[in-house]
Amino acid sequence: MIQVIVNGQPEVLAPGFTVLGLLEARGLVGKRLAVERNGDIVPKARHAEVQLAEGDRVEIVVAVGGG
Repeated sequence: MIQVIVNGQPEVLAPGFTVLGLLEARGLVGKRLAVERNGDIVPKARHAEVQLAEGDRVEIVVAVGGG
């Protein structure tokens, strides 16, 4: 198991977990969002291939519409 920080909170994941897997586990697939890993934006096209590693810091920001 690996430990990562997601939106400031520690989380334990299986090795090989991808950004897409994290989004799926949180029910966020298909939503308008931005993902940052260790200070770098992860483009949507790469969510399935970017694997998370021990100590990674991930920020997930979901766009909220309204007025």
